[in-house]
Amino acid sequence: MRTPEEAARRVFGQRAATYTSSASHTDAEVLATVVRMSAPEPHWSVLDVATGAGHTAFALSPHAGSITGIDLTPEMLAEARKLVEARSITNVRLCLADIHHLPFADGSFHLITCRRAAHHFSSIGLALKEMKRALRAGGRLVIDDRSVPEDDFVDQVMNQLDRCHDESHVRQYRPSEWRRMLEDLGLFVEEMAPYTRHRPLSALTAGVSQENVQRIHDLLQGLDRAEREALNVGEVHGETHLNHWFVTVSARKG
Repeated sequence: MRTPEEAARRVFGQRAATYTSSASHTDAEVLATVVRMSAPEPHWSVLDVATGAGHTAFALSPHAGSITGIDLTPEMLAEARKLVEARSITNVRLCLADIHHLPFADGSFHLITCRRAAHHFSSIGLALKEMKRALRAGGRLVIDDRSVPEDDFVDQVMNQLDRCHDESHVRQYRPSEWRRMLEDLGLFVEEMAPYTRHRPLSALTAGVSQENVQRIHDLLQGLDRAEREALNVGEVHGETHLNHWFVTVSARKG
């Protein structure tokens, strides 16, 4: 059986080009929120974990001194390098690395960001410890990720749907879980901002095996009226849409 990291390399290696212009990953409103909650300063050193095609790093680049973007997948870094060159960005460097074993000394960064990736980490506890270790005293951690509300049914179904969409998926965490995990590490949670997007079903089925597409359809077709309402399943311009939940959280290292 593949580890989540091995699965991520395969999945994101195949899909890398789509993330260059992905509506979700280039969402200007969300990127602006990440920048606002990061509150970077011109002299800051920043680490962007699981940078993918680099969109978070690029959003931060006008506001910080230097940014290091790491990713597990060479193909994703290749896409990010194309954008660095096309946009003539000079303060972003990219390197291959695993969040569970960061190749940086203790206290290397003023700010660490991680966007739309934490639900893939095989050990969220170890990943958070590594990010805390690499932060300076007083440094800030900002995480934006897929999430689920404080509802057992929605939690179960959305995680099941995401596993069908992407075999490297581990778990989408509730806001309460994020708060507990960060506070258990001794980090001070400054702000937590849950939000939703009503997205087309194709966001889950595009680029997915026919077998898993069928599983997604079967799961949704098996819902009763109350369950469909809980997921906000409905037709928009003739296409099935449902809610996707997210959360952005900032925390300080004491």
